[in-house]
Amino acid sequence: MKFYDLHVHSEFSEGESSIEEIAERAKILGYSGICFAEYFKNFRKIEELKKKLNDVSKRVGIEIYLGFEARNSYELSKLAKKRKEFDILLVRGGELNLNRKAVETKEVDVLTHPEFGRKDSGLNHVMARLASENNVAIEINFREIVSLSKTSRSLLLKNIQRNIMLCRKYGTPLILSSGAISHWHLKDPKVLISMACVLGLEIKEAKNALSQVPGKIIQISKGRQDERWIMPGVKVIS
Repeated sequence: MKFYDLHVHSEFSEGESSIEEIAERAKILGYSGICFAEYFKNFRKIEELKKKLNDVSKRVGIEIYLGFEARNSYELSKLAKKRKEFDILLVRGGELNLNRKAVETKEVDVLTHPEFGRKDSGLNHVMARLASENNVAIEINFREIVSLSKTSRSLLLKNIQRNIMLCRKYGTPLILSSGAISHWHLKDPKVLISMACVLGLEIKEAKNALSQVPGKIIQISKGRQDERWIMPGVKVIS
């Protein structure tokens, strides 16, 4: 079974470790692939970054994907228009209007920690249904859990469990990630799977959230980058 962590940050965004350090650590831990989530500034250096990721991928022997994490509606709109130029589109969750826009946007792959900084879960039945229809995965972020303590962590876990319930009800894809900002923050896939089981997922569901769901996201992304791809649901076939 192949495991993928689609939400890690390198020194290019808020991370503390280099691309090489994170890729090598992920390889040791048993991941087949990782996605570096960078922040949108402009697209002038995107080809340079893609070349660097490709070079590291070949040297380390691990699949590496380039993602951008939108932090507001403006960035989301800009990134959605340039969707063919990178691999994964993530949206930083927490703000309710941005959560809603993310699940409504077919170009989005992952809504990261929708409950971030909130007293509620950041999702409701309508948004869970929209995420299912648009194939937007809802993230369970390990770094968010370990960075909190006491009452704050208890509230977070309660909200994650509610989102798991909503995703199950509407068939919304769930994805596990480390959210790592350092190569030391990366976790063994078995650790993430165990955590997900504690939160209420069955072992098969937890494994799928780290293998099949991200694998499908990658497969769809590769389809988007095909020169015959026009837009979601539209592709030149002859």
